[in-house]
Amino acid sequence: MQVKFIRKITNLKTKRMKYVVTIIMLIISAGNHFGQSPEVGQEAPEIIMKSLDGKELRLSSLKGQVVLIDFWASWCLPCRKENPLLVSTYHKYKDESFKNGEGFTIFSVSMDMNQTAWKNAIKKVKLEWPNHVCDSKGWKNEAALLYKIKGVPYSYLIDGDGIVVATNPRGEKLESELRKLKKKWYTDFFGKD
Repeated sequence: MQVKFIRKITNLKTKRMKYVVTIIMLIISAGNHFGQSPEVGQEAPEIIMKSLDGKELRLSSLKGQVVLIDFWASWCLPCRKENPLLVSTYHKYKDESFKNGEGFTIFSVSMDMNQTAWKNAIKKVKLEWPNHVCDSKGWKNEAALLYKIKGVPYSYLIDGDGIVVATNPRGEKLESELRKLKKKWYTDFFGKD
């Protein structure tokens, strides 16, 4: 009788250990896949957030365009200093043809907690692209947590297929990356880059 009881306990402990080891392995592997910010060559994770007009806006709705995902805030002086450069770049490339996308746009993710300050900054600096989102959670912003944002400004450039092609391209680096992605005039004729 005691032998059967001991076998049952040992068997239970073995099953429990297998269960615990399986859970630990799942946690470790999940950390390797979901605990890092997106890297060049990876698909940009989906962002779904409220836009200026209160409607839901999805990053994936911009598929087919080259997109700069720009994390910023109205209170961030480096962000505000860079905004005129982004406006200029937007106007320069918004109607360009790219290797795997038509047009360039910006998907601005605000880290603001104050909706009024966010909206006023957009108007004041004339951030004319239509894709502005904010969840008013500051550093707990859903997209910022997903993308592991540690400071602003920070950005990702994604191609028309939603693949990250550059991390934190700013100023001339952004222009350089956009030039690399532009469709060459001879591509239509010869089909090669």
